[in-house]
Amino acid sequence: MIGVPRIIVVALAAAFSAYHVVLGLASLATPSMAGPVIVAMVLYATATTLSLVPGRARLLPTWIAAVDLAVAVVMPLLVCAVLQPDADNGYATWYVAAVGTLMTIVAVRGRFVIAWVGVGFLTVQSLVWAGLGSFATLGVIGSLVWVAVAQVTTVTTARAARDTAAFAVAEREASELQAAQDAHLVERQVRLESTTRIAAPMLRRIVASRGTLDTAGREECRQLEAAIRDEIRGRMLLDDGVREAVRAARMRGAAVTLFDEGGLDDLDETSRTRVLDSLSRAISSTDAERIIVRTVAPGFLAAVTVVGRGPVGEAEALGVDSGDDVRLWLEIPRG
Repeated sequence: MIGVPRIIVVALAAAFSAYHVVLGLASLATPSMAGPVIVAMVLYATATTLSLVPGRARLLPTWIAAVDLAVAVVMPLLVCAVLQPDADNGYATWYVAAVGTLMTIVAVRGRFVIAWVGVGFLTVQSLVWAGLGSFATLGVIGSLVWVAVAQVTTVTTARAARDTAAFAVAEREASELQAAQDAHLVERQVRLESTTRIAAPMLRRIVASRGTLDTAGREECRQLEAAIRDEIRGRMLLDDGVREAVRAARMRGAAVTLFDEGGLDDLDETSRTRVLDSLSRAISSTDAERIIVRTVAPGFLAAVTVVGRGPVGEAEALGVDSGDDVRLWLEIPRG
């Protein structure tokens, strides 16, 4: 949607409003007294300035709208008091267009009811003062049309702005969804390539041996299966150091489980490297037979928790009620 700079709209409204004052000044010889007309001009100029100058909020403040309505009521009374309704007043009836312009500004600023009350009073006053015969010549119909067009345009523009904002939100959500799907696809391809790289040599050995593997080969298969599972569930918990520490722990008979639930996604590369170095040292230094590594959700001081447990039954032998012996409890901080 193409927008018009606010300063241009305000300048045009100010110029158009000033034009009515110029017409009034040019016709000051027509009224029987110039004083009331000049007062009406000052009131009109003041109300127009108040309506055009304040803030960037679209909705006109209530007190300014009330001032505009009061001016719209007072102006016709002041000017008509020094004019003859059956005479050819010419541009001396400038107040009609001035009230229409002021109420149009009020309508554009969102105060539709006040705008219609203002032009409604102008209509009734014109009918009472000049009669139905001169109703059209005074320009009252034009003022009514201006307010109607202003309301329709303002409502339509506001609806278009809301629709544009809704479309922008929908487009952003669609882009985010597409990005998430692309990331998921890339992640899946990376995992498939990693799995292929890890498993391909063993698969070729299985094919070459026609499915007959010795004890060492079967153990290697179990290690590979665990490594592939780590690549899927471990994600950001893995680097070369952690992989080697996990592999060494499994080779000595420990069961190692890695769970990355997104807790490291907010860390920079330096912080993540520090966390993983601490993790690899912790896994390498413990003799626990079951090691569970889990990331901690963002917002907590710890980034990773590591729990190492001994075999079931050892704690009972020591007189402890728990079924497991905790050999390692470590919280690796984020900072």
